[in-house]
Amino acid sequence: MQSTYLPPSAFSARAAIPDMDAYHALCAHAERDYEGYWGMQARANLDWQVPFTRVLDESEAPFYRWFGDGRLNVSYNCLDRHIERGLGGKTAIIFEADDGAFSHVTYSGLHARVCRIANGLRARGVGKGDRVVIYMAMSVEGVAAMLACARIGATHSVVFGGFSAKALQERIADAGACVVITQDEQLRGGKRLPLKSIVDEALALGGCGSVKHVVVYQRTGGGVTHVSDRDIWLHDLMADQPERCEPEWVGAEHPLFILYTSGSTGTPKGVQHASGGYLLWAALTMKWTFDIKPDDVYWCTADIGWVTGHSYIAYGPTAVGATQVIFEGVPTYPDAGRFWQTIERHGVSIFYTAPTAIRSLIKASDMDPAVHPTNYDLSTLRLLGSVGEPINPEAWLWYHRQVGGERCPVVDTFWQTETGGHMITPLPGATPLVPGSCTLALPGIMAAVVDEAGQDVPDGQGGILVVKRPWPSMIRTIWNNPKRYQASYFPEELGGALYLAGDGAIRDKDTGYFTITGRIDDVLNVSGHRMGTMEIESALVAHPLVAEAAVVGKPDDTTGESICAFVVLKKDRPGGADATALAQELRNWVAKEIGPIAKPREVRFGDNLPKTRSGKIMRRLLRVLAQGGVVTQDVSTLENPAILDQLAKAV
Repeated sequence: MQSTYLPPSAFSARAAIPDMDAYHALCAHAERDYEGYWGMQARANLDWQVPFTRVLDESEAPFYRWFGDGRLNVSYNCLDRHIERGLGGKTAIIFEADDGAFSHVTYSGLHARVCRIANGLRARGVGKGDRVVIYMAMSVEGVAAMLACARIGATHSVVFGGFSAKALQERIADAGACVVITQDEQLRGGKRLPLKSIVDEALALGGCGSVKHVVVYQRTGGGVTHVSDRDIWLHDLMADQPERCEPEWVGAEHPLFILYTSGSTGTPKGVQHASGGYLLWAALTMKWTFDIKPDDVYWCTADIGWVTGHSYIAYGPTAVGATQVIFEGVPTYPDAGRFWQTIERHGVSIFYTAPTAIRSLIKASDMDPAVHPTNYDLSTLRLLGSVGEPINPEAWLWYHRQVGGERCPVVDTFWQTETGGHMITPLPGATPLVPGSCTLALPGIMAAVVDEAGQDVPDGQGGILVVKRPWPSMIRTIWNNPKRYQASYFPEELGGALYLAGDGAIRDKDTGYFTITGRIDDVLNVSGHRMGTMEIESALVAHPLVAEAAVVGKPDDTTGESICAFVVLKKDRPGGADATALAQELRNWVAKEIGPIAKPREVRFGDNLPKTRSGKIMRRLLRVLAQGGVVTQDVSTLENPAILDQLAKAV
């Protein structure tokens, strides 16, 4: 029997959803009157220039339209409406730099910065429907650039600053971006890392003829190459621009952003989100999941290059007028007490981070008791959150006890790039918590567990996680590839009407709580970052010495999964020091092709891969080998069973 942790009564007394009766009432409203429920939420949580009259259009399902005849502006909802209500002097962002220096930006100050960037972009011909790629580290300027794009109706695509030039080039080309916004260098862990030079390299690879301007934020003053008639400093773009910019009022279905995520093929998917429905769910989940209050200091440690940084840094907190910390650095610099020191310094009350970070800090505090969280004053904390992957019970308990002092609810949030916001998560004032379970779907989210034919399975039996009804913040399409969208997320095998999350799940027989059991496709989750196995395999095969490669995930105590690559060369299989050197070369090659996060932890060489007589690679056997196990499954269909002995040996 798993232990259950009840919400503290004092927390529940002030909570937006104070008990399970209130939760069930909202769920019942959604069940009874689905469109009325969502229409009520959209009117209550967003300001509309033109109110919508139709909530949901299902006529072209699964290409759903929400609030389609309504008009609004996302930047206005995140900035102007708070200022108009007298909150212009409230701190919007506490920025803490890598070196520990910090500064405060008010809502009025952020608004002025956003407007000047927006006016500068408009002056260079950027407007509604244009695409802007943002390749920046964590900064006020990065968030301001996103909001500036939203203000003028441009669609942004943020690319994580750890991606390589080739990965960046692919995304620029696919989006057809007219502008790239970047910075000279980023500061992480006391090191300077180039960004502008990577942009230059990406554009030199070709296929980016749509790019007319590269805007560069001068973060460090490091030397960069300046291309005349193309490159412009951000401060020059903003110079002499007015601090007011009339918003571009757009339809609720106007594309707010494209965010590229890895799929099970080699090509990244441009997940496209609409303006109205996405912002509604970002705001509503801030109120429900984080129970945000006017006096909270909220901190999400994610990067704007991932969807968590979109929904729970750039848009969700600003949509509700919250004060938040934006952090440039890493959790272990200058030591592994950095997170706790930052919470203490700024009086953080809501802390949202990844299981990978939690596990790494557990190890660090075991090795050095001086950086244990109990050495810091964390008394301002009232809520903890987890994001990016399922959190294991041991890490959950440490987080709850050592960071939250057993007084802070822990919200274990399940969601995806494609969902736009939280889907299955505890409500901190209402839901009894079970370590390792993301508990129940939020009101209005019709989640279920089904078999391979799309039929519900009994509670207690594992299956495929699906969502049975559309919801406002869902993916609208894959950029330039609607057929892939339909095949990936609404497959005919499940009847064509169920949203396929791509994860397995099981529901508890007694509570109905969901537990996520892992991916059902060839997508890895390393430190909360989704990467397609095919994308990594394609990078490996691009190396001149590699004939074939297969990549699988291997459980890892810190990162959740690590990457194990099985490689067949165009020459004889190396041994000893030669194998070690070549394995390192291939790791570095993948880092250059995709980014350091995609670097395989292990590379194993074989004369071939385990294949059936029809040529299909038996990845389930590779997963067993990666984990150091002994293959006991039936291998009678293998063409070359002896190859398993070769591949069992790590370099």
